[in-house]
Amino acid sequence: MFSDSTPEPGSAGDESRATDSRLGATPAEQSSAPRAQQSRTPSATRPDPPRRHSRRRVLLGGGALLGTGLIGTAAWALNRFVVDHVEVDDVAAYEAINSSVSSTARATDVSITDTGYTSSLTSIGIERVSTGSGDDTVTYYVADIQASEATAVRSAFANNAYGTNITALPSAMATEHDAILAVNGDYYGFRSDGILIRNGVIYRDDGVRDGIAFYTDGRVEVYDETSTDAQTLLDAGVWNTLSFGPALVQGGSVLDGIDAVEVDTNVGNHSIQGTQPRTALGAIADGHYVFVVVDGRDKGYSRGVTMTELAQIMADLGCDCAYNLDGGGSSTLWFNGEVINQPSNGGERETSDILYIAQGA
Repeated sequence: MFSDSTPEPGSAGDESRATDSRLGATPAEQSSAPRAQQSRTPSATRPDPPRRHSRRRVLLGGGALLGTGLIGTAAWALNRFVVDHVEVDDVAAYEAINSSVSSTARATDVSITDTGYTSSLTSIGIERVSTGSGDDTVTYYVADIQASEATAVRSAFANNAYGTNITALPSAMATEHDAILAVNGDYYGFRSDGILIRNGVIYRDDGVRDGIAFYTDGRVEVYDETSTDAQTLLDAGVWNTLSFGPALVQGGSVLDGIDAVEVDTNVGNHSIQGTQPRTALGAIADGHYVFVVVDGRDKGYSRGVTMTELAQIMADLGCDCAYNLDGGGSSTLWFNGEVINQPSNGGERETSDILYIAQGA
């Protein structure tokens, strides 16, 4: 995430509620779930010891050493931001049972170069762009994607598990799923709200912000999560949703006021303002997508961009709509076996999820 500031104690919801076959629901809520969401779940809470996540160690920051009055706060932060809470421990099996789409076509005539990928179904072009000079230099990477099968754009969760605080390097997720292209996702596991549909499966249904939806027919729309629900979206053909924001472009125009947007105001990382590394998704037309990763925090190579500058990049690429994802040290672009941008941490940072296109798509 952009900020590593310590979250306000008690500000987030309880992440340790019981696991059941409808993800995100308590046992009492399960009985009212749609039949499609009450299918058998190959999930179980893992008895693994707590994992240490380097990107969130600062959240604990020695607080326990300041006195016994902070022990409760440190324990809360450890549980909320560090300890894995697994709700589905085999996502691949779960999606095989529950996905609204049964299969994805396999391509033929696959060709890969240093700057692109083509097959009978999909084409990807990679471009590195630098603008400005000196300390004002901005460097970013564009993946231009055209897919005749919209389900070629897939999601993957860290460690093939769904829940909170489960993280892995984007390269590990991309390798596990034989990706040709991948970008970091919305870091869903940092929060407990938002509408989360991935690969045709509902994982979370708690609309609070603007999201972006990818449909099986190739359409992409920015939408208000609070005006609908996950089942309605799934019934309408939504394949993947992401919940971070803000929306950057609508109807081909840069949206106003986006440099003042705050996200996750209940957990301390209020601001995504200023010049930062960024990751964004956009759609030029049905089945024609753009993934953009902007490097930053490295003057002379790339200072990063403001939210409005990011939106202008997306609009200039021809996007009808575009959306901001998790950025900062998370911003990562993987292509053909390697990370091709320069993450601001000096290397990859673990995160919850990626969007990817597999070899052979």
